Amino acid sequence: MQYLHTMLRISDIDESLDFFCHKLGLVEIERMEVEKGRFTLIFLAAPDDVDRARADKAPMVELTWNWDPETLEGGRHFGHLAYRVDDIYATCQRLMDAGVTINRPPRDGRMAFVRSPDGHSVELLQEGEAQAPREPWASMENTGTW
Repeated sequence: MQYLHTMLRISDIDESLDFFCHKLGLVEIERMEVEKGRFTLIFLAAPDDVDRARADKAPMVELTWNWDPETLEGGRHFGHLAYRVDDIYATCQRLMDAGVTINRPPRDGRMAFVRSPDGHSVELLQEGEAQAPREPWASMENTGTW
């Protein structure tokens, strides 16, 4: 058995790609327009997984956009996506500067949570040992849910 991908339904391609690619840093690997089924599939991989993903050997995120309008509610019901990052503080600062709300700040120097435009929870984990707690993160309150 091999893990392939996690599928997330999205309501707006541009808004979702802005979050997942431009802000979070994932890379679009493949896009499929399925006219008969009236949907678009977009496969994304973490930057360090791009070569393996293109060779069909790394897990990806599949964004599914249904062409007919639908209401997407929740987002938390599936759990969350998780990515290891080189510097939890620099990553959270970059995301915050880009307008992303940090729902659970990295107070412990190890873990943070943010949300996609459709409410999908994304966990960010510090690679290796946790960094020493530092401000403004150490005293920052949670915002919303994750």
